[in-house]
Amino acid sequence: MAVTPRNLRLYLVTDPVLCAGDDLAKFVLAAVRGGVSFVQLRDKDASTQDRVAAARALKHVLAGSGVPLVINDDLEAAIAADVDGIHLGQDDISSAEARARLGPDKIIGLSCETVDQVRAATADAVDYLGLGTVFTTATKPDHAPSIGMAGLAGLAAASTLPSVAIGGLKRDHACAVVAAGCDGMAVVSAICGQPDPEQAARALRSALDTAFGDRP
Repeated sequence: MAVTPRNLRLYLVTDPVLCAGDDLAKFVLAAVRGGVSFVQLRDKDASTQDRVAAARALKHVLAGSGVPLVINDDLEAAIAADVDGIHLGQDDISSAEARARLGPDKIIGLSCETVDQVRAATADAVDYLGLGTVFTTATKPDHAPSIGMAGLAGLAAASTLPSVAIGGLKRDHACAVVAAGCDGMAVVSAICGQPDPEQAARALRSALDTAFGDRP
């Protein structure tokens, strides 16, 4: 599956704590009904076997929706579950190795925190970039220092790839994310931490569509 800027508009990163007690697949499906356009399964403490099981459940409910599903970091789980791809951090396997294992048709995303990292990303191995952390967030306590909107704009300007902003972002940040030059906004608690994921996603998507002028 090829990733497009439109896919990145509202990017959901799942969280096992914030979604605890819920059926993750039903939760994600509700968020997609509200306008989520991309899903990343992230559970740092799960086993590969558990990630595969969760990914297969998500893959089932997302079938036919056109919403890509990637797994955070775990290449073996991404291959076993045959999801749309993987999202990598700077300390994970290289994007070149992931491309060699996954093949040309899978999606590879890469997190970047500096301009040098952005410039090092190559379009033949990476399909999109996750830029940030924009603001401090409790869902990823080990992140590098936050870069703010000015830092985000600098990273986006250095990139020739589609990009999504991540890190402590909420509905009120939609216009600033678009103005910074990103194709979308990744969120965790702004959806996963809400009692009604569909309503939360719909409000976020509406704000983003308005900020983009609803351009394709």
